[in-house]
Amino acid sequence: MTEPVARVALSPTTLRRRRWLWALGLLGLSGGAVAAYTRLCEPRWLEVTHQVVPTRPSEAKPIRILHLSDLHASACVPLKFVSEAVRLGLAERPDLICLTGDFITKHFTSFEAYAAVLKPLAAAAPVFACLGNHDGGKWAARPSYRGHADHTAVRNCLAASGIKVLLNQSQELTVRDRQIRLVGVGDLWAEEMRGEEAFNGKSSDACTVLLMHNPDGKDAVAGFRWDLALCGHTHGGQLRLPWLGTPFAPVRDHRYVAGLNRWRDRWIFTTRGVGNLHGVRFNCRPEVSLLHLA
Repeated sequence: MTEPVARVALSPTTLRRRRWLWALGLLGLSGGAVAAYTRLCEPRWLEVTHQVVPTRPSEAKPIRILHLSDLHASACVPLKFVSEAVRLGLAERPDLICLTGDFITKHFTSFEAYAAVLKPLAAAAPVFACLGNHDGGKWAARPSYRGHADHTAVRNCLAASGIKVLLNQSQELTVRDRQIRLVGVGDLWAEEMRGEEAFNGKSSDACTVLLMHNPDGKDAVAGFRWDLALCGHTHGGQLRLPWLGTPFAPVRDHRYVAGLNRWRDRWIFTTRGVGNLHGVRFNCRPEVSLLHLA
């Protein structure tokens, strides 16, 4: 006959300690899963979004605008991923394509390959761009960042891709029988915003779309007439935390961190962007944005 096994009674203190150890173990596993998701999954999980933007009444057909921003080509954002964003965007058959800056991060130099990735955009529709703070200039060249001293390399890359940069410039064009005025301003952090120069000292009866990397720049161009501003810069917050929101978004006004929002008598659309910094995203997927200009 098998002898009974003696059971040792555990003290309440020992039981509490074991429960805490189990809890800490589960938290460690959960934290590891969240960290893996934040680095390995979400930064590569592109989302195609659609927004209808009501503008001034027009009898012309709606215009489909593909809006890409913050591609951030780098070790964290390979050109293959940028190419996938381009492919998804072009699959939506846009009438007009707008890019709103931060094409690179820091020391990126593979511009010939980058131009080849971007070329399909210009083959599909007219493409216009403004520049961001990472693309070179005063902000990028500061000692704590040590990026490109100017944006010549990025501008040459875009030109080789058939993309026109609007650096404090405007251009009118006809898209689907509708007059559109595009205005591109320089970057706020680079101290290159020149509203008077960009709008050329005059208004237009055409629907005006403003390309402006940083949505915080809205106050600097408040005195000019525009209907819709397309922005990036924020990455949608990149890490959207429960209860805390977007504490890491690099803007003063967090009302315009992401999505389509009304500001005074006009609209601001801020895309979450394609790339990222430091290779992480949480609760904030990379975005390929299609805007239907009604």
